[in-house]
Amino acid sequence: MRFAQTGDVTELVKLVNSAYRGDHSRLGWTTEADLLDGIRTHPEHMLEQITSPNSVMMVITGSTGGIKACVYLQEKQPLLYLGMLTVKPELQAAGIGKRLLDTAEAYARSLGLDGVQMTVISVREELIAWYARRGYLPTGEKLPFPEEEALGVPRQHIEFVVLEKKF
Repeated sequence: MRFAQTGDVTELVKLVNSAYRGDHSRLGWTTEADLLDGIRTHPEHMLEQITSPNSVMMVITGSTGGIKACVYLQEKQPLLYLGMLTVKPELQAAGIGKRLLDTAEAYARSLGLDGVQMTVISVREELIAWYARRGYLPTGEKLPFPEEEALGVPRQHIEFVVLEKKF
């Protein structure tokens, strides 16, 4: 596991888009292909996430060096915001996502933070249940889906639920 560098942007964009949107995403269980059209991220957005203050993108590479998973982490006192947890669709359900989540929690603890917070699309019941099994609970807060076409066009009304795990 390592932190992403600016030279990883192209590979990260390809990974994230292939895991969340389009037919390839259907190989895994985290697809949003039936909920949103378009892409999940673009190079400018990814570069901003990698280079923003108090933010990191952790990556897991395979034996050949290619990136097989990533997670975005941003320090937002007193919590760590976790987003874009991504595993190649053909590698999902092999424990890689759980490993990334555990590493993110350890990172939050190393920063002296109180826990981890994330947003999940409210209709992603299986994903919310996966996080709940790992101690993440809904806060009751809901947020609108961003109206930024560059990050996807909803096929139906969707919103985010906020999940938290306190230490």
